[in-house]
Amino acid sequence: MNFKAAIFDMDGLLLDTENVCKVIFEQACHTLGVPFLEQSYLSIIGCNSKTIHHKLGEAYKGIIDYQEINDEWRKSYDSVVFHQAIPKKDGVVELLDFLKSIHIPLAVATSTHRHVAEVKLKLAGLDKYFDCLATGCEVKHGKPDPEIYLLAAHRLGVDAAQCLAFEDSNNGVKAAVAASMQTYQIPDLVSPCDDVKALNAKTRTSLFEVYRELSDSYTIV
Repeated sequence: MNFKAAIFDMDGLLLDTENVCKVIFEQACHTLGVPFLEQSYLSIIGCNSKTIHHKLGEAYKGIIDYQEINDEWRKSYDSVVFHQAIPKKDGVVELLDFLKSIHIPLAVATSTHRHVAEVKLKLAGLDKYFDCLATGCEVKHGKPDPEIYLLAAHRLGVDAAQCLAFEDSNNGVKAAVAASMQTYQIPDLVSPCDDVKALNAKTRTSLFEVYRELSDSYTIV
């Protein structure tokens, strides 16, 4: 595998945020006395805030004004992510340490707002690894559009085709592949769907598995 940079999604890939976020959303629904529409919720994983608002707004149409759920969800979510370190996923530190040791520039491409992403990475002790971020508030089109990955590659100064991309969500994999990146999928809450399987991304169980694979194949010249 020939690569000159690596670009990572954040939530559900570096950090175990998706499980935390899902629990808080479900609690917000219970607080407001409305059903937790799990399949609709899972469909928004990897999306930016505009897409999330649209999809869940449609799902809860006729039940409740989605903005009420969003406000309740955001209040509880912010109280967690701005003050507590989200647990890191298996193999994150090992893989990042390895890539830094062989002088591979690293970026994050996340649908999350920049300020929130910076806080999450700092609290988790991961901000030191990354040369730049590309965030949802900086692009016109969110995942599965490739714009955010192309922006991250541009900021690293590396051609997109020479980047490794790491994702958990189907939307994210579609974005990375559309950007012509060599893509790994480490599924979190959602399994690869059929159209994503057809893209032939490398599916692995954890970033630790990726670390073992890359470190075993790396040859010092």
